[in-house]
Amino acid sequence: MSVFTKVSHAELREFLKQYPVGELIGYQGIGEGVENTNYFVDTGDGRWVLTLFERLNVEDLPFFLGLMEHLASRGFPGAMPAHTHAGAALTALNGKPAALVRRLTGQSVLFPTLEQCAQVGRVLGDLHVFAQSYAGRCENARGVAWREQTGRLLAAKSTDAAVRSLIEDELAAQSRMPLDRLPQGVIHADLFRDNVLFVDERLTGVIDFYYACNDALAYDLAVTLNDWCFEADGTLNPARWQAMTAAYRARRELTDAERTHWPLLLRAAALRFWLSRLYDWTFPREGDVVHVKDPEQYRRILVHHREHAPPAL
Repeated sequence: MSVFTKVSHAELREFLKQYPVGELIGYQGIGEGVENTNYFVDTGDGRWVLTLFERLNVEDLPFFLGLMEHLASRGFPGAMPAHTHAGAALTALNGKPAALVRRLTGQSVLFPTLEQCAQVGRVLGDLHVFAQSYAGRCENARGVAWREQTGRLLAAKSTDAAVRSLIEDELAAQSRMPLDRLPQGVIHADLFRDNVLFVDERLTGVIDFYYACNDALAYDLAVTLNDWCFEADGTLNPARWQAMTAAYRARRELTDAERTHWPLLLRAAALRFWLSRLYDWTFPREGDVVHVKDPEQYRRILVHHREHAPPAL
């Protein structure tokens, strides 16, 4: 979450008049993240997160907001979007599509415990199960076609022969995986540590559904494991891995096909975030507060998966 579009106190006060949320008390820009402009907003009726969508396809926004409502209505610990007096969840501010959602309690964790990893595995399994009844559909904007296109672009741009070779070799390997024939459904696609909130050992919230899409369910598990179960130096934490995978499988068991392609799924998930971070590093964006993440972390995770077989599921 970054700040690319400034919002003044007067602009925000006027914007909030369309919601039944009371008067504006205060607000603050959120500097973490990489895609949208986000503010914490306090009003007479509670605490909120305001998001201005900077580059997402506006046609996909009802999918994200509808999914959040679908999950929250089933007891999933996600934020419920606010509706205007006219009943709209999607509005606009300063020329950008905008949404206001309840701010959940809790804090993200940098060094998760085994119990916290288990809870993340369970909540991801719940998401995959609950979302089976969600009628919306959205293609993965960072899916196979994007990885191929962006990888080729970055390989051509790079002056590092090792980077070019790694991208080209991994894209060739990924082309042999039938991702679209694995079990499909709605996935979060970005369930990193900064998108899960805890109060002590209790998981209190899952946030940032703006990469959610339809794709392979096991790919989503791979994305989550790559963040939660690897150390900063790119080495695997086996205890966290076991806690998360066991808890996920208690909610949804993997198929034989998912197990067969599991090593390549882990590599695909690592490649996706290495490429997106490398792209932002290579082509920086302007903004008031912009947070660009180091791509090296995910290069190390990708190399780890290429050189080591994953623990058995």
